[in-house]
Amino acid sequence: MEARFGRSYGLRRFSNHGEVESSWCVLGVAVRACEVPEMADLPANPMSVELTVSHRLLWWQTMSDDDLPEHWHVSADVWDLDVCPPGSRHVADIELAVADLDSERNLLDSIELGEWALEFIAETILDLADGTLVPELDEKIGAGPPRMVIVRWFELAEAWRGHGLAAPFIAAALERFSSNARLAVCRISPGDFSSRGQDRISAELTCLRLGSLLERIGFFQWNGVYVVDLQNQELTDASLGPLERWGPYSDGHPGHVPRPGD
Repeated sequence: MEARFGRSYGLRRFSNHGEVESSWCVLGVAVRACEVPEMADLPANPMSVELTVSHRLLWWQTMSDDDLPEHWHVSADVWDLDVCPPGSRHVADIELAVADLDSERNLLDSIELGEWALEFIAETILDLADGTLVPELDEKIGAGPPRMVIVRWFELAEAWRGHGLAAPFIAAALERFSSNARLAVCRISPGDFSSRGQDRISAELTCLRLGSLLERIGFFQWNGVYVVDLQNQELTDASLGPLERWGPYSDGHPGHVPRPGD
């Protein structure tokens, strides 16, 4: 199952400033971001990037016996009508899982040995008896289909880093699921980065930067798990910054200056 989302805008050349580099890991998977060298241009206008949302399952599986959680992939790429260096058309990848919030397809029952991040999420936000949200969290999330999206992995291509695109792309990917899920969650732990060679202090600082990025698009912390209501207007508003900088009615000035970790 695959869906494509794209929109084109007038082309514009632009530049930015700064140089910082880091590597992150969400749910045990890498998230990388860096600020681009001074006066370096992006490969193409970000407004010409389209999202392709695909659902992975074996050919012989039906939708009724799909894996739990479901496996989804979002690819961000410059669409074919825009001029872009061939090696830079791919912009970002996001790996998501979608789980039901009910007793019949309980996420806790499907977690395999070693999936510590999923287990932490499930045991933190779910009622162990019936697989629904714990009452205290349920009160904070608006009504909607009894499903949740789990952010497992995100990576922004090197040529596209440092322009504040990470948060808008994550928000845009999650917004695609707002009609069939109530919330999205993400687990961030210093242990993810320590296992990749960072010392304790660096790992903790990386968690803080990534947590700040998520909070800018509406996530809040719940007992060690980042949570966002998929009806939160901040997910939609995350695209306003790029629209002001690179949209058809922008004045060509950067406006928002990316923060470290964008």
